[in-house]
Order: sequence, then C-alpha cells, then structure tokens
Amino acid sequence: MKPSHLALALLTTALWGFNFVMIRIGLEAGLPPLLMAALRFVVVAIPAFWLPRPRISLGRMLALGAFLFVGQFALLFTGMAAGMPPGLASVTQQSQAFLTALIAALVLRERPSGRAIAGMGIAFAGLALISTTVGTGGVTMAGLLLCLAGAASWAVGNVLLRGAGPPGVGALAFMTWLGMVPILPLFALSLVVEGPAAIGQAMANLNLPGILAILYVAILATSVGYGIWGFLMARYPATTVAPFALLVPITGALSATLVTGESFGPVRLAGMALILVGLCVTAVRWPPRKAAA
Repeated sequence: MKPSHLALALLTTALWGFNFVMIRIGLEAGLPPLLMAALRFVVVAIPAFWLPRPRISLGRMLALGAFLFVGQFALLFTGMAAGMPPGLASVTQQSQAFLTALIAALVLRERPSGRAIAGMGIAFAGLALISTTVGTGGVTMAGLLLCLAGAASWAVGNVLLRGAGPPGVGALAFMTWLGMVPILPLFALSLVVEGPAAIGQAMANLNLPGILAILYVAILATSVGYGIWGFLMARYPATTVAPFALLVPITGALSATLVTGESFGPVRLAGMALILVGLCVTAVRWPPRKAAA
C-alpha cells in the first residue's frame, strides 16, 4: 500500500474511533439520541441530489437502511444515552463481526470456520467479563444491552448486504442513498419515544457542541470515512484493507480516554483485549506456512 493510502486508512480508523466521542458530546449538549440520529442522516443524505442511485431494488434498499442505519444507530445512540461510555461502546460494537458470522450460519447456512468459532468464543468471553463491571464507571446493563442490540442490527444488515449484489456505484454514493431511508423512521421514533416537547426544546436550544457533533458524525465519520474506505477497497484486496477496521476500537478507546477522561479498570481492559484478540483471530489472514522441503 502506498504511504499516502496507508495514511488515508489510518485517518479513517481515527475518524471512526473519534465518532463515539462526538456522539457523547452531542448527547451531553442536550440532543435526544433518536433526534440526533435523525439529524445525522438528514445531513448524510444531502449529496443524493447529485450522486448516482445504486442498482438495488427499493425493497432491498429499505431493508438495508432499516437494519444498517435505523436499528443500528437508534439502539447505539440510545444505549450511549442510557449509560454506555464512548470508549467501551467503540469496542462492544465490533461484536457485529461475530454476530454476522452467526446469523449467516443460521440464515445462509454458511458453516463458520474453526478460526471464526474460536474468535467468537474469545470475544464472547470478553463481553462476559465486561458485563461483570456493569454498575461501575458509568456503565449500565441497559446501555450495554442496547449497544449489543445495535451491533446485532448491524450484523443483520451485513447479511442482507451480502445478498444485494454489487450496487454499481461507489461507497459514498451507496451510503448517501441508504442514508435517505432512516430519516422519516428516526424522526417518527423520536416523536413517539422522546416526545414533541423534548424535540422542540432541543432544537430551540441547539448549541455549537451539538451542531459540531451532528456535522462530525454525518460528514467526517459517514461521508468522508466511507468515501475513503470505498476508495481503498477499489484499489486493494479486501484482505489488505479490512484489517485496518481492527484499529477502530483502539482509536475509540484512546480518544475517549484523552477527551472525556474515560477509565476502564483491569477487568474491563481484559474484556476489551479479549474482544480485540477474537477479532484478530477471525479477521486477520496469516500467511500460509511453507511446506517442508
């Protein structure tokens, strides 16, 4: 990989990792989680006016948008508002990799490899360790379960994406058009769950941190991040680019520590380490051993 492209890959992982900190900043600025998620996709969908439409059926687009965006981010944002610190959220969200393999095995009858099974076992041991720390450091069981449910929704979306076929457009155009799907559902959920009074108060008192948080998660984390990712995927094998996603939990935890002062403790650090080890076992393709002469 060229040095400039390596820098782009590292930039993307940093943008995605810091995304969790900006979500926390938006929530602390007074934005209700579902409203914040809806506003994010209003900004994400703006370029759809000049970007080409993906060659995917309307039904498949709606299903993908429902799971990849509505379910994932409604649950993630609500989970973080309910008591899930940003650094820990960035790690637990990566359980989508193992949940994707599990759902694909159940729905698509894909038999997971021994490596995938081992990786899932290690990662779930890490999640079990993290669950023992509920009630300390600002973590609640509701926050943990909601974030894991968001990861499960992401995993369902991944399985749907595998059956959709090539979209015929770049990653930026694809994500932009998908971003049109969750706008109305998320606004409707916000209206029902959070209420018109909370929405009106949040919009009337929208401040600079809230605006910056929305712009960051929409433009930098989504449009720029996925645009760079698609650019790299088009030029290098997936096995070269995909492992960089393993850095997202690390950049997320590091940025949360530096910006919000989040601390983890030995048990939680051990759980996070097990999740990352499980990801490496599953996703990293080690070079084959040379046959003996």
